[in-house]
Amino acid sequence: MKVIVADKISERGVQLLEEQPGWNIVLTAKDTLNAEIVDADALIVRSATKVTAELLDKAAKLRAVGRAGVGVDNIDLEAATKRGVLVMSTPGGNAISVAEHTLALLLALARQVPRLDKAIHEGRWEKSSAAGTEVRGKTLGLIGLGRIGTEVAVR
Repeated sequence: MKVIVADKISERGVQLLEEQPGWNIVLTAKDTLNAEIVDADALIVRSATKVTAELLDKAAKLRAVGRAGVGVDNIDLEAATKRGVLVMSTPGGNAISVAEHTLALLLALARQVPRLDKAIHEGRWEKSSAAGTEVRGKTLGLIGLGRIGTEVAVR
């Protein structure tokens, strides 16, 4: 079975795919995707690759498109359905990463990192105003407790 990985995924992800018996994993770039898709059984994308009706027309053997991430707005669902191609995504797969990024941004804003970074790049060190705000002892609110909100709350 030929599986095309059209966008960058983790090395461990590629390794897991390569460990599957009978699977031929092809890492391809945008400029070679049209040629590789012709005899592919499956396609894995992130958000960079657009899976259009035109691309699907070239993929007579294609049975599945996997979206490594949330959302499938880069995949023509109508065209895939019409051709009997299963489209899958990984909802929640990035919830921990997004939650950690949320906390990083929260702390960066509390500590005024963007403003201070700009000042440093402009050759100014604003020591007197560099303290920012400590979040210890503060009440922080979350709007929504879906997958990501719950992960933020846990942290």
